[in-house]
Amino acid sequence: MQQIVDAVLAGAGAEDFLALPVPESHRGAAVLREETGMFEGLATRDKDPAKSLHTVEVATPEPGPGEALIAVMASAINYNTVWSAIFEPLPTFTFLDRYARSSPEAARHAQPYHVLGSDLSGVVLRTGPGVRNWKPGDQVVAHCLSVELESADGHDDTMLDPEQRIWGFETNFGGLAELALVKSNQLMPKPRHLTWEESASSGLVNSTAYRQLVSRNGAALKQGDVVLIWGAGGGLGSYATQLALNGGAVPVCVVSDPHKAELVRAMGADLVIDRAAEGYRFWKDPQTPDPREWKRFGARIRELTGGEDPDIVLEHPGRETFGASVFVTRRGGTVVTCASTSGFRHEYDNRYLWMSLKRIVGSHFANYREAWEANRLITKGMVHPTLSTVYPLEATGEATRAVHRNEHSGKVGVLCLAPGEGLGVTDPETREKHLPKIDRFRSPAAG
Repeated sequence: MQQIVDAVLAGAGAEDFLALPVPESHRGAAVLREETGMFEGLATRDKDPAKSLHTVEVATPEPGPGEALIAVMASAINYNTVWSAIFEPLPTFTFLDRYARSSPEAARHAQPYHVLGSDLSGVVLRTGPGVRNWKPGDQVVAHCLSVELESADGHDDTMLDPEQRIWGFETNFGGLAELALVKSNQLMPKPRHLTWEESASSGLVNSTAYRQLVSRNGAALKQGDVVLIWGAGGGLGSYATQLALNGGAVPVCVVSDPHKAELVRAMGADLVIDRAAEGYRFWKDPQTPDPREWKRFGARIRELTGGEDPDIVLEHPGRETFGASVFVTRRGGTVVTCASTSGFRHEYDNRYLWMSLKRIVGSHFANYREAWEANRLITKGMVHPTLSTVYPLEATGEATRAVHRNEHSGKVGVLCLAPGEGLGVTDPETREKHLPKIDRFRSPAAG
């Protein structure tokens, strides 16, 4: 591995990388098939990813047709890493086994381990047959859509392909490792002004927010729209806030503590609700919503906006907030939803939906075009990484636990092959121009 690291740090070219031997094995952060029952009987909040995630040595896969093997310099934690690590809503080995049955090439994904991770930045080490646009030595980031594209359903929007999967969640050999296996149509150019850990922090959440808010497949945001953003100081919400501001919309940012309120104001958001400080409780008890709290919340939004209700609500907490989201959306407005981190079973009063002609739009990650456009905004310095803290690969369990317990702001990064933070910048002039915005999440309190 050290030879690979040395070549990356030296900026070696294609011939140099082709001359390097591919390691027979590598380290990855994985859950184990034999431990899928370890949290049975525990409440979700009591399940500890630091107990289920292990740094293990695994055999290096050979890239097949249309695939690439990546030397991973850095990765990041997403909420799907949390779900995998606590085996909810089901163990992800179910996904791997299903994928393995689809073709002989996919059979290698069914293993006694599942190497997780749906983000990476790194360098192409090898490419499989048929890969033309990428070569060894290329510095890349990866988005997490793995798609076969053998069905007509996927050719208008690849997210509708029946063989669409989230890499590192529904496939093996993910980005929380020293080496990762991806399809070549997951790759995008690494932003040259960012470090390895910064560039690894944007792929999944920035693309997800782009599809939810900006794309015609989501809410098709326009100038002047009022956008309610739940969890605006977290991973997804921090990118959504930037996309709203960049697109001329008016974000109303919901956060959970004063530090996150400070962060979203530093991004340029003026309208902020600290839901903990203002004491919103949208459920009287676990079975009974509280519409009076929906109304109080809606009145607070109108107070901030000068009487306007949200045109768009970016929903990802799920059960805890969904009823309030449907209620506060303006007549004819859109609730665009993904994730459901507080629970998958939603409850809302349908009268507020149908009688006010509101829409609920389901959104799941992004297609390659949407991910490319989202990465382009990062590359141009129009949207910035929201990395707060960085862990070493062997501490992936602790990093995932921090996300599970909402002890983070922005994104939590993981160093894989990178020997330290701050490496990988090849455009220092652009970095200097945008450094104040890049650095706004990097404070000790952010962890």
